[in-house]
Amino acid sequence: MSLHIHNVTFDCADARALGTFWGELLGWNVYYDDDPEVVVAASFPSSGLGLLFIPVPEGKAAKNRQHLDLSPDEGTRDEWVERALGLGATTVGDHRTPEGTGWVTLADPEGNEFCIERGAAETGPRPSRAFRITT
Repeated sequence: MSLHIHNVTFDCADARALGTFWGELLGWNVYYDDDPEVVVAASFPSSGLGLLFIPVPEGKAAKNRQHLDLSPDEGTRDEWVERALGLGATTVGDHRTPEGTGWVTLADPEGNEFCIERGAAETGPRPSRAFRITT
């Protein structure tokens, strides 16, 4: 038996605005109807991972306990950081080094943190980190 991750869900104030930010950043499609929830996915119906935005009345109260680490398929980390900032993200922490390694921690327009790391074009292929846990 196994499970797969269907959606990563974000509580938010404005699902359409936040979904639009993430759709633009990732180059994914934004889906909504009369329901207040918004899905962002590469395709719909999505057979892969999607982002689900659900409006809630309370605001973000603390630092995220989880976040997304993004790595470019094309272009450089720095180009994607500039793109995210242009879409409305803010810089939380810049962990780039003079040698070119590191990442940038950003926050989306509602304060949800995410990191942009270097991609394979800058680092070369990464070794697999696949683990299988059995009981």
